[in-house]
Order: sequence, then C-alpha cells, then structure tokens
Amino acid sequence: MIILNQTDLTPASFILTGIPGLEDRHFWISLPFCTMYVVAVVGNCGLLYLIRYEDSLHKSMYYFLAMLSLTDLVMCTTTIPKALCIFWFHLKEISFDECLVQMFFIYAFTGMESGVLMLMALDRYVAICYPLHYSTILTNPIIAKAGLATFLRGVLLVIPLTFIIKRLPYCRGNIIHHTYCDHMAVAKLSCGNIKINVIYGLMVALLIGGFDILCISVSYTMILWAVVSLSSAEARRKAFSTCTAHIYAIVFSYSPAFFCFFSHRFGGHKIPPSCHIIVANIYLLLPPTMNPIVYGVKTKQIRDCIIKILLGSKDTKSHSM
Repeated sequence: MIILNQTDLTPASFILTGIPGLEDRHFWISLPFCTMYVVAVVGNCGLLYLIRYEDSLHKSMYYFLAMLSLTDLVMCTTTIPKALCIFWFHLKEISFDECLVQMFFIYAFTGMESGVLMLMALDRYVAICYPLHYSTILTNPIIAKAGLATFLRGVLLVIPLTFIIKRLPYCRGNIIHHTYCDHMAVAKLSCGNIKINVIYGLMVALLIGGFDILCISVSYTMILWAVVSLSSAEARRKAFSTCTAHIYAIVFSYSPAFFCFFSHRFGGHKIPPSCHIIVANIYLLLPPTMNPIVYGVKTKQIRDCIIKILLGSKDTKSHSM
C-alpha cells in the first residue's frame, strides 16, 4: 500500500523489485554479487592496512590508492547489502529518507571515484615527466587538499540532486524496478515536471565525468610523449609499467559507466531493463572488486609487502611449533 502525505504527495517508502524479469533467478544472481562484494571488502581493507602500516608505501601514489580503496568500500557497501537482502530475504521496502541517503552516497562517491582516478593520472604524469621534483610537487598537504577538494566537489554537486528529488510530487506508485534508488528511476515515479532532474543529472555527469576524462586524457598524452622520447626500450617499458594498474582501474570504472550513460540515451528501448540494472550494479561492484587485485598483482611494492607478511606469518608458526 502507498502511504501518502496529502500535502506534498511524498510516499513513506518505496519498493525495490530487484532485477525485473529475472525474479526467479535472483538467488543465483546473488552468488557472484556476494562473492565479488566479499572480495571487494577484504581486498580494499587489506590495501588500507598495508598502506597504513608499511613505511615503504607512504608515498603519494599509495595515498591516492588508499583514497580509491576507501571510496570503493563506501560505493559498494551503499548498494550491495540491500540488493542481497532483496535477493535472499525479499526485504524490498526502503523508506523515502533512506532512499535519498542511498542516492546521495551512490552519486557522491561515484563522483569521488572518478576524481581520484583523475588525481592518480596526474600523479603518474608528475612521476614520469618530472621525476626529480616528484616528492617536492606532491607533498602530503597537497595530496590532502586534492583529496578534500575531490570529496567536496562530489558532495556539493550531488546535494542539490537530492533536494530536486525531494521536492517532486509522487503519484505514480512507489515501485522502483531496480536494486537501489537510481535517480531517474525514482524521478519517473513523479507526476510533476522532471525536466530539471534530467538537465541537472546530465550537467553533473558532464562536470564530473567529462572534466575527469579530459584531465586523464591530457595526462596520458603527455606521459606517452615523455615515454616515447626516452632513449632505451627498457626505460620506456619500465616507465610505462608504472601506469599499467591505473589503466586497468580506468577501464574497470569507465567501461560500465559509458555503457549505462549511452544506452539510456540512445538504446534505451532496444536493451532489456534487466541488462541495464545488471550493468548498473556491475558499475558499482566491478571497480571495488578488481582494483585491489590489479594493484596487488601489478604493483611490485604492494606485492613485496604481501609476500613479506605471508612469509612472516609462516615463520611465526614454525617458531611456535
């Protein structure tokens, strides 16, 4: 039943249906979701632990990686536990205020994820193009200010989005065909004018995503120029290998984001809604799952720290025996 406040037509709660058309497969869909979420939590917490306690990782590159890990943890924890509750226990109800809070965290931290990837691209640019001045340019205060600015940008741009949603009258039911409170999925339940929601949502996407992609593109253009100009093939390989993990992180983050963005605008009627929703969840789950794995495998310093901890634990066990 829809409980409405007669003065502002605001529903007391929404019903999240999960993935429409695949309700009978919810349990099986939940298994990879749950596995990826556990890997994401363990992997990112492990990275944060290593960066906190290993002195060799107290460098700007790893501070930015710690920001990325923290962002990833918040991003996937905002949505996946609720999705699993829908899949396993059919707990589909979410209050209006909880829906707004979830929406705020999703968009603020996906914006921060994009911003941190941009900062990491700038970090690689400085490291490769100005190696002698790397430590003097990217000092701890500069890193802290850049991280704070990225966080505030996401928060300040997303706060108006929640107020725009809150002001709408809702008289088209309270059923959201999604696993979380997607901005436009909620807006479409309104019987009011949602043109400002569409325009502002597009503006936020362009201000955050467009600006960050531009900065990343410029950074890597300059990096390629600097790497190509190096004299030896070994020096070029070594210089570019420091960017490999970051390039993977960009691909994992932006590929599903581009699919969601363009399919909604140009292929919305050709692609099944279930496909949209699955990719939207992958967008929030794939980067947190894969980033710790990629950085653990591709970054020598992190790999060495993991090996040192594992060997240390084995030595401790052998001594105790």
